[in-house]
Amino acid sequence: MDLGLFDFPRYQVFVLAVSVAVCVAVWLLLTRTRIGTIVRAATERPELTEAFGIDTGRWVTPVFGFGVGLAALSGVLAAPMRAVNSSMGADLIITVFAVVVIGGLGSVFGSVLAGFAIGMLQALGSLHVPVLSQTSVFLLMAVVLLIRPAGLFGKEEHA
Repeated sequence: MDLGLFDFPRYQVFVLAVSVAVCVAVWLLLTRTRIGTIVRAATERPELTEAFGIDTGRWVTPVFGFGVGLAALSGVLAAPMRAVNSSMGADLIITVFAVVVIGGLGSVFGSVLAGFAIGMLQALGSLHVPVLSQTSVFLLMAVVLLIRPAGLFGKEEHA
């Protein structure tokens, strides 16, 4: 598929479009619905949420199941581009951890933005300085944590 300066395989463009759509849908679910309000409240302040009469224990299984469903969707989308095996995402788990830390715990927007930034950093790094492409992610994480310990978009907790 010709996208101006670059040619991309149609499937990769499809995966990008589906990924953006899923990210927007999850963001809308978490920020604009009653379910999202309950999930965010139960995640950040479970005791206070229970004080309002919401059984947070009842929400654990469905939210976990939703996360598993998102992971399954990503595996299905990645399968045609990668070798399918039982440890398919093991090489990505450390990078995903760095994405969440850099973006800020609890910030969906921060994680998405950090994911795109780290993807660009790794792509440019592997093109220009292949030896440092993986290390650059952790250098970036160290710099962000030194400047903003809660991550770029994370909220600092006050004692």
